[in-house]
Amino acid sequence: MNTAVIVFPGSNCDRDAKIALKQVTGTDPAMVWHKDGTIPEGTDLVMVPGGFSYGDALRCGAIAANSPIIRQLHAHAERGGYILGVCNGFQVLCETGLLPGALIRNASLNFVCKPQALTVGNGNTAFTSAYAGRSEIVIPIAHHDGNYVADDATLDRLDGEGQVAFRYVGNPNGSARDIAGVTSENGRVMGMMPHPERAIGEIEGGTDGLGVFESLVGAI
Repeated sequence: MNTAVIVFPGSNCDRDAKIALKQVTGTDPAMVWHKDGTIPEGTDLVMVPGGFSYGDALRCGAIAANSPIIRQLHAHAERGGYILGVCNGFQVLCETGLLPGALIRNASLNFVCKPQALTVGNGNTAFTSAYAGRSEIVIPIAHHDGNYVADDATLDRLDGEGQVAFRYVGNPNGSARDIAGVTSENGRVMGMMPHPERAIGEIEGGTDGLGVFESLVGAI
């Protein structure tokens, strides 16, 4: 399984992503600087990590969504490759149109950072299959703009097509219908605000994030 992590100015979870991917796959991911414009041939999974790309100027993820690497990211998706966007990466994927909806300021107008209980909205996806039989997991969150919004028709479609991967237990940010993560129509792209790379059994204590990466290994 070949993986890559896109790095923007302001990314600060790229090293966490690298550690998680190496732990699960046994090999280091390619670390792709956003201006390189090239995702290595044969890459199975591209991860867009969390952080504050371009200092969250204009809108979270908006400038990053116009980076040279984004054309390659779309091409990767069109080839049937897998993409995982976490926190700021989720925001970027929404800004690029690879995922529906948008992430806006938390309803409380405060930054939230804590372990967060989630339910698995659909356990039959390439990103969630390892959670089969589990009703609740805990993965940390750390964001100021994690309030997921979309029009009613989009929300109905996400619910009806099983595209809601995770939902919050005790909604921490005001997200519509408690949505914490969604997948694309073909199920190969997922964005989520919680940080699975920070719950892989290292110094942070929890291991519930491993399921996301183990699911992808199984799918790929």
